[in-house]
Amino acid sequence: MTVHTLIRALPKAELHVHIEGTFEPELMFAIAGRNGVSIPYADVDAVRRAYDFHNLQSFLDIYYAAAAVLLHEQDFYDLTTAYFVRCREDNVVHTEIFFDPQTHTARGVPFETVINGITRARLEAQEKWGISSRLIMCFLRHLSEESAFETLAQAQPFRRHIDGIGLDSGELGNPPSKFERVFAQARAQGFPAVAHAGEEGPPEYVWEALDLLKVVRIDHGVRSEEDETLMQRLIAEQMPLTVCPLSNLKLKVVSDLSRHNLRRMLECGVLVTVNSDDPAYFGGYLNQNFIELADALDLNEADIRTLCKNSFKASFLNEEEKAKRYAEIDGIHV
Repeated sequence: MTVHTLIRALPKAELHVHIEGTFEPELMFAIAGRNGVSIPYADVDAVRRAYDFHNLQSFLDIYYAAAAVLLHEQDFYDLTTAYFVRCREDNVVHTEIFFDPQTHTARGVPFETVINGITRARLEAQEKWGISSRLIMCFLRHLSEESAFETLAQAQPFRRHIDGIGLDSGELGNPPSKFERVFAQARAQGFPAVAHAGEEGPPEYVWEALDLLKVVRIDHGVRSEEDETLMQRLIAEQMPLTVCPLSNLKLKVVSDLSRHNLRRMLECGVLVTVNSDDPAYFGGYLNQNFIELADALDLNEADIRTLCKNSFKASFLNEEEKAKRYAEIDGIHV
């Protein structure tokens, strides 16, 4: 049995994926064509050549430009369905999807259009393939606190479809403390909170996410290792980190996957998980992240099983559902 075979065989949960970041160039061109929207690339190959990022912001510039072709409910349905097809191929049986309503409402696309398209695809994936999902509404941290409050208000009629709130976009210069009041209001409304922190931003941003935003998960968090006290807290509290290896490589958070700190964090007891982040842009969906990381860090069968179990442990699933997945992972021998 090879580690690659095991990765493909085990059920997994994905906890850090932006639905807008699953937008493959082929689908982008198809939707742009039917919507009559021009995009600044001649063809699919030209789009892929543009995916040579030197930092987070250079990626975000292209990311937001691509999202501009999404206008109608069917567009969001098609985008989300395409991601679920990838989940099925990678044996992702549960996913907790980020979406960025401000990216779309700022362009005049109604909140309802976005969430209805995503929700229709989620319900269909559950019915057809048994893939469960949760939906996490993210606030764009480069925008104002006022805009985040407006988005939270817009979400109220659709609360039954939203399972949590998050914080994403450009981290540098936009600390979690900027959104402390918004998160307090959202938590008071019953939304669990997660937040991107400690990717490009310093360990102090992780502290703020924990203490001010009171998150239940840290998205990324790889720079936490720079602060030993923070690391001890993450271990003691079993605070999950949703790590995205190929994203970290593509955005130059690490220079080489062999230098990634996931294995060190795993070995010292941090609850780390593997995720794809924005897979259309970063070169791989969940299995590809596992495979390339396993090769680079010489992960063994036990490591892979632990990481898969961690993905369910860190999820919003109930304890009975988690126990079922743990048993499945233990019972698979290929």
